[in-house]
Amino acid sequence: MKIKHFIFIVFVLVIGEKNVFSQNPNFYIFLCLGQSNMEGNARIEPQDTIDVDERFQVMSTIDCSDLEREKGNWYTAVPPLCRCRTGLTPADYFGRTLVENLPENVTIGVINVAVGGCKIELFDKTNYQNYVETSPDWLKNMVKEYDGNPYRRLVEMAKAAQKDGVIKGILLHQGESNTGDTLWPQKVKLVYDNLMTDLKLNPDDVPLLAGEVVNADQEGKCAGMNQIIATLPEVIPNSYVIPSSGCPSAHDHLHFTAEGYRILGKRYGEKMLSLLGGKLN
Repeated sequence: MKIKHFIFIVFVLVIGEKNVFSQNPNFYIFLCLGQSNMEGNARIEPQDTIDVDERFQVMSTIDCSDLEREKGNWYTAVPPLCRCRTGLTPADYFGRTLVENLPENVTIGVINVAVGGCKIELFDKTNYQNYVETSPDWLKNMVKEYDGNPYRRLVEMAKAAQKDGVIKGILLHQGESNTGDTLWPQKVKLVYDNLMTDLKLNPDDVPLLAGEVVNADQEGKCAGMNQIIATLPEVIPNSYVIPSSGCPSAHDHLHFTAEGYRILGKRYGEKMLSLLGGKLN
């Protein structure tokens, strides 16, 4: 019996050690959520698919047979980074900026759950069903790709990712569908606080970066929302607003062009780099 007991203890210690060391502290993971601009609206161009560093990874949040990706697995972050047929997103050049400017032993991973046209209410874990039930069919169909609950899918993927690395921040781009809603910052805080609780994260260690919608200098149709987005740091202390001025918009003045996403994504990356204590090379 003593021998069996000894073997059992050794087994537990070995397994425990394996679990401890399977999480790489130099694997920085970032959660991305929002509506169509985070989902990616611009067509992916050839320059966006070449020379993607393997240190920049994306976790697929759904199964994409055409891309040979399975839900919950990591892949080199060649766009699309959201669903199977989405476009270029700020997350693309966010990750590239970090990889280019952080030490070579650091890997960047992004997890992108976004639904075009959605209000922030879609990510309210308690009341999302009421919102979905009154949504148009096209939005319901996108929500179905996340088994009807995008917030739950984001948390599910984030928990899986925590076995591999450390969540270092959250990227948000949303607001067009909440234009004029002065309660938007509080609604974002509810989502942020729920993520902190459900993923056992410390808000002091996990900044939230929120991008402006298409700016007035690009004739943005929802540019007035930027005044509300600007108040977010008053509600969430560890949050920062990423300016969209000078980021070219598409003809609809709601979305960015591919170049606009590249510029905006780089700004997200530069801000996060400064928060991580890094410097531009």
